[in-house]
Amino acid sequence: MAKSRSPREQSSAITTLVRPFCIADGKSFRLGDHKPGETLGMKSKRDAEEQLRQGIEQLAKLQERLFAQDRFSVLVIIQAMDAAGKDSVIEHVMSGINPQGCEVFAFKTPSTGELDHDFLWRTTRCMPERGRIGIFNRSYYEEVLVVRVHPEYLFAQRLPEPVDLKTLWRERFESINAFERHMANNGTVILKFFLNVSKREQKARFLERLDQPEKNWKFSLGDVKERERWDDYMNAYEDMIRHTSTEHAPWHVIPADHKWFTRLAVSAAIQQRMSALKLEFPRVDGAKALELKAARDALAKS
Repeated sequence: MAKSRSPREQSSAITTLVRPFCIADGKSFRLGDHKPGETLGMKSKRDAEEQLRQGIEQLAKLQERLFAQDRFSVLVIIQAMDAAGKDSVIEHVMSGINPQGCEVFAFKTPSTGELDHDFLWRTTRCMPERGRIGIFNRSYYEEVLVVRVHPEYLFAQRLPEPVDLKTLWRERFESINAFERHMANNGTVILKFFLNVSKREQKARFLERLDQPEKNWKFSLGDVKERERWDDYMNAYEDMIRHTSTEHAPWHVIPADHKWFTRLAVSAAIQQRMSALKLEFPRVDGAKALELKAARDALAKS
């Protein structure tokens, strides 16, 4: 078992884990430069799991301060191809979080009511309150991913005509950037993760779902059909990251072929951003301090 690290060692290890995958300026981003099987030389799954355990403990402490301070909120967005491990990341990385201060939303096919609003509406109403962590399993980014690969879905959105697709995607990128800048200016820390799984590993995971009866429920024929559009999706992801990676809302392109490394890298990125907030428990002074002293005195006499 790996020994516990000092705060300085832990901070250095987190920086090493996060820096290669954080895209704060996407102008020159190329998805091909990021390997889905990367582990930064880490070979021991056991050591990674121990580091993750320590990270989970630290996240729990940070969440308690986030909730008590009630000044910031944290939004975690997870985007990926099918079988990349979105659910697994949420389950393992957030395993130590107090459920009272965290909420998970999974966005699937929009409902008729949701389609009666603009493309940001259904996710905006789920944004986390101050002091809380919100997790989006897929998000408004589906509108420049799956809808871009399948522009026929735009028909159900009943957009004003004429619709020029090249202009539409640019305008949606601009809307997303403006929305995220607005949320960041108002205290929402936005962490965006693209779990970068290889086509080969996705195939292996699909076959596992087919071969193991207890995993059959996870499989959908639609997943295989979407796999046929792999190159189109990769182009859409690359363009999305290139146009929506900013200092206030960077993308993290996380290698996803090894789930143990994926979980560790995501945990490290969340821990790094939350630590930078300098979260503290509220200090009690003045009238409140006198009130607490009076309560202590009353309890001592009872």
